[in-house]
Amino acid sequence: MKTKDEAILEIRGESIGTIFENSSSEEKFQNQTLRPILKFQNDLFIEVFRNYAIKQKNAFFTLNPEKKMIYIENAIQRDIKFRNSLKGIIIGLFTISEYKDYIQNSSNLNKRMMNLLIERLKSQVQLFEEN
Repeated sequence: MKTKDEAILEIRGESIGTIFENSSSEEKFQNQTLRPILKFQNDLFIEVFRNYAIKQKNAFFTLNPEKKMIYIENAIQRDIKFRNSLKGIIIGLFTISEYKDYIQNSSNLNKRMMNLLIERLKSQVQLFEEN
């Protein structure tokens, strides 16, 4: 039987992006851990954001595309409860060793994590339709 960490690594898939010999530890973590998790959880992030927008009085759905981009960024950067929920979705797919690496530099890795997520959501803004 596989360990939990082995199962997590298997379902997440391979690293995304190039890792060079001189890549920083943060860059390695981003490409080996964060990007695969964000890709794996993409559909969930779309639904979580759609639900957030609906609960925020549907204002997002009436905005023009440029303002939607700003809304996405502000929601993730300023709404601490929402941001923490998104972080939990990501951290829940860390292995134990990845979590240990993460806690050594969580502040910088949180910034990378949220910036990657913001860009991912912005690039899929057309998928956010009110149901």
